[in-house]
Amino acid sequence: MSRAEVPRPDEKPLIALVERANRALQSDMVRRAHLDGHTEVKMAHNSVFGFLHTDGARAADMALRAGITRQSMGEVIRDMVALDLLEMRSDPDDGRAKVVTYSEHGLAVAGDGYQYLIDLEKRFAEEFGEQEYAVARDVLARIVDVLDRVSAEHEAQISSSAGGKVG
Repeated sequence: MSRAEVPRPDEKPLIALVERANRALQSDMVRRAHLDGHTEVKMAHNSVFGFLHTDGARAADMALRAGITRQSMGEVIRDMVALDLLEMRSDPDDGRAKVVTYSEHGLAVAGDGYQYLIDLEKRFAEEFGEQEYAVARDVLARIVDVLDRVSAEHEAQISSSAGGKVG
């Protein structure tokens, strides 16, 4: 009995290229933080640094934006609170909820990280040329838009097929 062949793309799949670029960027951010003297920063902290605004946010909202579970985000936040990168306070709109904010130290670490990102973006623009880099950014943003529409279509298909079933 022969096994079915799995179709393979002729080139490295886009998902693999994007994932490799993401890992390289995230690793580079942690290395830079360590070089800047912020040796407490870990790769997992990127999920907070990338999604926490200076005015604060709820952990559940950050988890949703980061694409991770609330439990995982909570674990990272607790670790960052213990490292004096974050603080938690009661949400003025909902006493049961907590708002996560940067500590003074965390603001300094985040500020260094964002300055490095600004410098890195300039380097990319110099490396590829401003127009080519702008096209790359635009294409990535448009890919996200297309995937959001595909996801909505899939959700609609799931809803319509679930609505037709009798339990």
